[in-house]
Amino acid sequence: MSYHRDPLAPAIHTAHEWLRAIADGLATDDRAFAHRVLRAWLHTVRDRISINASAHLSAQLPEMLRGIFFEDWVPAHVPVSHDVPSFLDQFAHEAGVTHDEAVALAGSVTETLTGLFSPGQLDHVFVLLPEDLRRILVGAELAGPLAASFAGRREPSRFDELDTRLRALSEAVAVLVRGLENPLEGVSDGTARVSAAQEAHRILLVEGLIEPVAPTTDRSHTR
Repeated sequence: MSYHRDPLAPAIHTAHEWLRAIADGLATDDRAFAHRVLRAWLHTVRDRISINASAHLSAQLPEMLRGIFFEDWVPAHVPVSHDVPSFLDQFAHEAGVTHDEAVALAGSVTETLTGLFSPGQLDHVFVLLPEDLRRILVGAELAGPLAASFAGRREPSRFDELDTRLRALSEAVAVLVRGLENPLEGVSDGTARVSAAQEAHRILLVEGLIEPVAPTTDRSHTR
């Protein structure tokens, strides 16, 4: 009689179910290929949305896929450029496909994930992305609730921008409070304050709430 039960079995099973759905959407039996394409989608989308949006999106993923989502993620480097060429470069490189194939594959993965995520989840993630990038992500021929939700959708309004900036400001304040009130064990108060200030500064910089500070030249020792 076995006294062991694999605690990871449910998580692995769910990840396989999602991967099977992706493979079915791509019309392939090659699970390794489906895995590469899904990984490319997760990383290219992750790198173009805010930290808060990444947190909400990742919470919808099975545990195993959440690990893939955050693989090599550097919060200080996001969001990266929203232009289509850089998106296709990254997607094609990670999936091992051409740019033309990347366009079709991205739309297919989006269509499948729309049915796996909670209703409206991808709608909220994509709404603040530029229209040309949204078109790549939803697929030019994509039919279904997500494509319909973007048909004739207005561009982000000043209210949308204000809401995004307000959330970024709230996040920056929360980072400062956590750093000042709950410093990591073994870290001095001074170091904790500097680290919290740097993290808050990065958040505000990413969202365009502050301008980068140009380096200055110290002329105190010049004649």
